[in-house]
Amino acid sequence: MIRLYPVIFTLLMLVLLSCASKKEDGHDHPEEETADGSDWKKMDEFHIIMAETFHPYKDSANLEPVKTRAAELADAASEWSSTTLPKKVDNDEVKSKLQQLKAETAALAENVRTADDNVIAAQLVKVHDTFHEIQEAWYGGH
Repeated sequence: MIRLYPVIFTLLMLVLLSCASKKEDGHDHPEEETADGSDWKKMDEFHIIMAETFHPYKDSANLEPVKTRAAELADAASEWSSTTLPKKVDNDEVKSKLQQLKAETAALAENVRTADDNVIAAQLVKVHDTFHEIQEAWYGGH
C-alpha cells in the first residue's frame, strides 16, 4: 500500500498542474477540442504513461518505471501515430513528429533490455522532448 502513495501523488499533481496550465492565461481555449468536442484522447493516454515513466527519472534518477513500462510506452506511441489526427494538428509536421515519437519509443523499449542506464536516460529525455513538441502543437504554445 505504501508503494502506491508516490503513484497517487504523481497522478494528483499531474491533474492539478494540467488544469492550472490550461487556464493560467484566463481563457478557455475552445480550440483544444477535437471536432466532436472531446480532448485528444490518444495524447492524454500517452501523456499519463510518459509522466509515470519520466518524472521518477527527472525527480530522483529512478529508471525502474521506464524499464518496466517502455514497451507500453512504445505501444501507446504506435497506436497514437496510426490514428486519425484532429483537424487542428492534421499536418505534415505533427505526422512527422508522431512517427519520430514512434521510432524513439521503439528504440527506448529495445534499449531497456540491453543498454546501460546513461543510454536509457538519454533516450527517455529524447522521447519526452519529442512528446512535448507534439503537445505544444496541440496547445498552440500555451
